Amino acid sequence: MAMLLQARRILTKTLPRCSSNSSPDFVKLLGLASRGLHDNVSRTKLFDPNATSGNVITCNAAVVRGPKQPFLMETIRVDPPKKMEVRIKILYTSICHTDLSAWKGENEAQRAYPRILGHEAVGLVESVGEGVTDLKAGDHVIPIFNGECGHCPYCTTKTTNLCQTYRVNPFKSVMENDGKCRFSTKDGEPIFHFLNTSTFTEYSVLDSACVVKIDPNSPLKKMSLLSCGVSTGVGAAWNAANVQAGSSVAIFGLGALGLAASEGARARGASKIIGVDINPGKFDKGKEMGMTHFVNPKDISKPVHQRIREMTGGGVDYSIECAGNVEVLREAFLSTHDVSNRWHFIALVSLFACGTC
Repeated sequence: MAMLLQARRILTKTLPRCSSNSSPDFVKLLGLASRGLHDNVSRTKLFDPNATSGNVITCNAAVVRGPKQPFLMETIRVDPPKKMEVRIKILYTSICHTDLSAWKGENEAQRAYPRILGHEAVGLVESVGEGVTDLKAGDHVIPIFNGECGHCPYCTTKTTNLCQTYRVNPFKSVMENDGKCRFSTKDGEPIFHFLNTSTFTEYSVLDSACVVKIDPNSPLKKMSLLSCGVSTGVGAAWNAANVQAGSSVAIFGLGALGLAASEGARARGASKIIGVDINPGKFDKGKEMGMTHFVNPKDISKPVHQRIREMTGGGVDYSIECAGNVEVLREAFLSTHDVSNRWHFIALVSLFACGTC
């Protein structure tokens, strides 16, 4: 499957609330740039590590050179990994709302161009740098933007998942090792990294702390979603909210993130899962992911939180907001009943406010 086809499928499911102008343009621009980027994924032998290890690799990448500028298919140079880094061959990559926000340059302080976006992917380790012992060439992996070193004070506590060094950082655009880029143009111009990952390219270099090995027999075409959407949604219900068996949950926004949150709530034994979205076409998929009830704000004359309170006898135990809209945040908060679980919701707002969902 070509990158464009995978990207279109994911984008149409995860960006339902974007304006009618921005999303199609984004997909079109990325699609035009990425034709042929991963056409050879199905080949038995994707690369020969004996020939590439330690050498600069020349490959194709979709590069963006400014806010809302067209993605350009460019021939780039990818340096070998340095200490505690890995270089991977990207097999499949998908699109998250964060890629759209970065392409639009919504936060001026986060702008860095030229840049290779993308943070949901699956690939093969091509080579590893000095000190990397838990990965080797040929391993199937997914990149993660919220890396873990495993030994800092933050990684060794159960109260946070933000590593002191490799945590998600939208302002970061270079490698941790030396503050430099591993990507460059044929003329030597540096190309900046994105969210510790940069997956809109045939090859990428990441800190080893931002790579997770997966089962090579996994359905690789789908595994890229574990990099962000699925893990974030399931983790919101399973870890952040700690949904309990028999509880009630409201999920606002039924894109990839919301559907994953529903699956997490179902896995934890929630008895009532209410999906809220203005697009009723998503309700069938919601049922498949465990949702038991649905509310379309367009079909009711009262605020959503009032309807949910009526459905639950006072409010839900947990409320997960997956749309990134301030007004929706308010409705989600007011949908919970007035005991301690509201504070679980506030923790979830903090989770999503990082801008990586």
